[in-house]
Amino acid sequence: MNWDSQTLSAMTLVALVVSVLALLVALAAYARAGRRRNVPRKPARRSMTPRARKSAPLSSDEVTSAIERLSADVSSALRHLAVVRYDAFGDMGGHLSWSMALLDDSGDGVVLSSIHGRSDARTYAKNVAGWTANQQLSPEEEEAIGFARATD
Repeated sequence: MNWDSQTLSAMTLVALVVSVLALLVALAAYARAGRRRNVPRKPARRSMTPRARKSAPLSSDEVTSAIERLSADVSSALRHLAVVRYDAFGDMGGHLSWSMALLDDSGDGVVLSSIHGRSDARTYAKNVAGWTANQQLSPEEEEAIGFARATD
């Protein structure tokens, strides 16, 4: 194929115009993308799932009321515990007998004792209110209450 000089000049001119237009479009797209990168994006508004609501931060009033509820619950929990092991009878060894105090912050609860002998074992439960019992306590039971009171 032989192209005359006028046709080649026209084709060169058209190619030059198309390439300049392509360059302008590319520069405009680059500039628009650069502006988008610098603009802070707003997070998409989505409704919270139930799981997300549970883990959402609480207000200070909600935290304060939750702490007060937990403090009330903890004060009535049996947090003061102590066990005293001993030999109830002189001919028995191994500290098989024991007394255990289970008390809350007010000193209310119970003291349990299990006395082991050679042929039998007996278990006792005595109520405690305000760190004292309404029944006669053994020295080991009193010691268990004293140890429980010393725990924090």
